[in-house]
Amino acid sequence: MDFETSFSIAGILAMIGWLSLLISPLIPKWSDWIAGTIMPMILSLGYVILLIMPSSGSGGGFGSLADVMALFSYEQAALAGWVHFLAFDLVIGAWVCRTARAEGVSFWLVAPCLPVIFLFGPAGLLAFQAVRAVRIRTTQAQVSV
Repeated sequence: MDFETSFSIAGILAMIGWLSLLISPLIPKWSDWIAGTIMPMILSLGYVILLIMPSSGSGGGFGSLADVMALFSYEQAALAGWVHFLAFDLVIGAWVCRTARAEGVSFWLVAPCLPVIFLFGPAGLLAFQAVRAVRIRTTQAQVSV
């Protein structure tokens, strides 16, 4: 299978996970299973396969920004990096939905965080943490009144 096809398949798998998160209020257990376990595991398996496959590229590494740029100039390494991001962002999205449910945070407050997690990873996690912080303060203020 060529790298372009693998890229497309990885994207489809990630989208299945993200769609399950968007409907997670309707199917919470299934969403946790699909987005929090199944899809990240499949993506992780693909990632490991990309790591152990013989590579046509050499050079690059993690010692400097220039090394990382050189490393990702090879299709296989760029695809592995992309799959890595897809898997980890999906795990974070699933964790956010589970945590919000457990803490009683309205899905309507969580929903805007999900595309930010998908597109910008850590910025979406930060947005969710801000939502949690506001909810905790609001809850504490209501309890003390």
